[in-house]
Amino acid sequence: MTSTIEPVPDRIDQQQLAQQLVEAARADGVELVGPGGLLSGLTKTVLETALEAEMIEHLGYERHDPVGRDGGNSRNGTRTKTVLTEIGPVEIEVPRDRDASFDPVIVRKRQRRLDGIDEIVLSLTARGLTTGEIAAHFEEVYGAKVSRDTISRITDKVVEEMTEWQNRPLDPVYPVLFIDAIHLKVRDGQVTNRPFYVVIGVTVDGRRDVLGIWAGVGGEGAKYWLAVLTEIKNRGTADVCIAVCDGLTGLGEAITTVWPRTVVQTCILHLIRNTFRYASRRDWEAMAKDLRPVYTAATEQAAQARYDEFAGRWVAQYPAIGTLWQRAWPEFVPFLDYDVEIRRVICSTNAIESLNARYRRAVRARGHFPTEQAALKCLYLVTRSLDPTGKGRTRWSMRWKPALNAFAITFEGRIVPGTA
Repeated sequence: MTSTIEPVPDRIDQQQLAQQLVEAARADGVELVGPGGLLSGLTKTVLETALEAEMIEHLGYERHDPVGRDGGNSRNGTRTKTVLTEIGPVEIEVPRDRDASFDPVIVRKRQRRLDGIDEIVLSLTARGLTTGEIAAHFEEVYGAKVSRDTISRITDKVVEEMTEWQNRPLDPVYPVLFIDAIHLKVRDGQVTNRPFYVVIGVTVDGRRDVLGIWAGVGGEGAKYWLAVLTEIKNRGTADVCIAVCDGLTGLGEAITTVWPRTVVQTCILHLIRNTFRYASRRDWEAMAKDLRPVYTAATEQAAQARYDEFAGRWVAQYPAIGTLWQRAWPEFVPFLDYDVEIRRVICSTNAIESLNARYRRAVRARGHFPTEQAALKCLYLVTRSLDPTGKGRTRWSMRWKPALNAFAITFEGRIVPGTA
């Protein structure tokens, strides 16, 4: 490239600099992207300049300085190295010193990828691409060959991070806790459906906080849930106001053992959805109309009256619906005692359903996972992608302040803004 670029001031105007670079590239007929393009050349220059600055700091003198002729450590030429960057492979010259003590930071010894590449791999994995698809993506977009083994090693690096995340300190109180399961196929001798339990807490400031992900085998009982919930308590959660779950065996008993003041609430939308599963599709619309007065009733007595009317019309035809509601009734009625703002929070499954949709999209292309840890790693990467801070938190999807006021009044002394 023969065109010259005017010196830039101390405070760089990035837009003006970019415009100068583009004009210079066009004048010389240089492509902006691709091998030999402007961005590749610029990346090469920046990396080599940074490496040279590190060498100057390491040796303590500038290039060609006479100080380097005293017989001590000094420069010893360069070696060529190709690194994979976000814009494709870039060939750089890495400076060397005579006693091989130079240990660069910007491009480390034996490093063949810049850190941004690892983040791209993790992001693509979280979006459901398999290792083969990611390898094809790098070859098609960047013209770089990245093996499936390399991609697997990159994703394996998050296992330590996942362990740290799973053991991080939690908030002292959560107004609401959602507990749900997603079933994945895992090969354990043979391919079986395994439940993976996700616990989401709604924080005092209205954020959805994924507290952790636990693998099960199916049919977990009170002992299993006691261990999970005790782990959450030991990480700092001393109180939960309402725990919303879906009839998992032994879970309600474990919740009240760990947090005696917690109200166990069945998931209303799951209860409604399970009701429809026992009925013919042609009856769904009429059944939904008859069921709505039950869960929108102002009091338990009114809800019982509306349910009796509903049962009188439908239970003879679908007796399993009657059994379902009789079993769920003790954990359904606490819902009726709450302000409409609290009802809106605990009735909505958006917190769980939106997360499960992301999980399912990520696992759909895989068929099954070779190990339990591989499945946990995939679910963690999806969770990680929801929150740039890596804490698995996202904003609540509705107006939170009216709900916070209702929680503060209903659970007086237990909900204090600023405790999160």
